[in-house]
Parts: sequence; structure tokens; C-alpha cells
Amino acid sequence: MSFTDHLQELRIRLTRCFIALAVGFLACYGFSKQLFDILMEPLVNVFPPGSHLIFTALPEAFFTYIKIALVAGFFVTSPFIFYQLWLFVAPGLYKEERKYLIPIGFVSALFFVVGACFGYFVVFPFAFEFFMGFTTEFIKPFPKLNEYLGFSLKLLFAFGVIFELPLVIFFLARLGLVTSAMLRKHRKYSFLGCFVVSAVLTPPDVVSQMLMAGPLMLLYEISIYVAQIFGRREKKKKGEEPDEEDENEDSEATEAEQERQ
Repeated sequence: MSFTDHLQELRIRLTRCFIALAVGFLACYGFSKQLFDILMEPLVNVFPPGSHLIFTALPEAFFTYIKIALVAGFFVTSPFIFYQLWLFVAPGLYKEERKYLIPIGFVSALFFVVGACFGYFVVFPFAFEFFMGFTTEFIKPFPKLNEYLGFSLKLLFAFGVIFELPLVIFFLARLGLVTSAMLRKHRKYSFLGCFVVSAVLTPPDVVSQMLMAGPLMLLYEISIYVAQIFGRREKKKKGEEPDEEDENEDSEATEAEQERQ
């Protein structure tokens, strides 16, 4: 495909994603108040007596419900959206590799939702209880509505993104771009990268960064075993006779290369 063809393909995929997102938004807008109550629950459970959320701009509450419906619509339509994004990658893959696109598209959405749920059910209660622990008789929390929404949604999306790591490693391992030995060799640098990524994706506080860096390092360890189990077999040492399975793999790779050309 030429560069213009790639741009045309990208336009088609993005258009379909935006249409799906619009449909999801309209479907979720009627439940936006209930969805916001669910999103507030981890904070409300640790609120000291007399505290509550406030808004200082007249349209702030209205736009809050719009954002809630938009985010909920994204989660509802995420299987279709991720599938379209993977289809954009499809022209650069072999026929043998394209068979993974449909399951990868749906598993991508599943991992994203699981990551967001981890942030909501595990990280939110711990983080909010920590922050509310600084309340005193003279210091009462009255968070702004848009600030809380921005904080919580940023964490939800951040945890959704990092939970895609094993799936990305699976895809790269199937392509032969990474191996378990390579991941083990660069483990210490990757752990440093986990803290850097956490600092970028989370709000500027140490607690949120630590709560993300820990699971991210665990996901990296899981990714090593994913690459070891599902990655392509490493080439045999020079002088060893290839077995029948290796010859079949080489034959399939040659046919795929001819088809791609």
C-alpha cells in the first residue's frame, strides 16, 4: 500500500470508530447520572462527615455528565474500536498472522476493561483513603467536580492501557520481534521504564505512581512467560539438523513471504 492508501485506510477506520463511539455515547447518556454515582462511590465511602463535591462554573455539572457518557460509550464499544485499530495494522502482516486479528481485537478490549476495573476496585479505595487521611478538624475536603472527574478518568484509562502490555508482547513475540531471553536481559531497564511510564500516565503524586508501577512490573514478568510460550521458536545452532517442524515453519514463512510480495 502506498502512503496515500494508508491515509485512506486510516480515515476509514477512524470514521467507523467515531460512529461507534457516537452510538455508544447516545446509548449511555440516559444513564449518565447513575454512572457518575458509581464513579463517585470509592470517594464517597471515605469522605469525612460534612464533605462533598462542588462545582464553581454553571455548566460544569452538565459537561461532567457528557464526559461520563462519552467514556462509558467508549468502554461499551471498545471491542469494535480495538478491532478497527488492529485492522489498520492488517495490511502489513502475513496471511498467517492476520488470523489473530479478531481474537486480539476482542482480547484488547477485555484487557482494557480489566485494567480499568483494577484501578476502580483496587487502586481507588486505597488512594482515596490515603488522601482523606490528611483531614483534620480544621481541614475539610471539598473537591471540585471537574478535578475529581479528571483525576479518576485519567487513572482508569492509564490502568486500561498498561494492562495491554501482555497482549502487545504476545503480538510482537508471534512476529519474532521480541523473545523471552531479550525481555529477561533488559529487565532492570524495563523496571526503570515502568516508573517513568507511571510518572507520565498518573497524576503528579507518589502514591498513584507507586500503585501503577507495581502492577506494571508484574505485567512485565507475565509478558516474559507469554513470549516464552507463544513466541516463535529460536533458530537452532549452526551445525544442528533442522527437524520436520522447523522445515514446515520455514516452508510456511517462505510461502507467506511470496504471497506478501
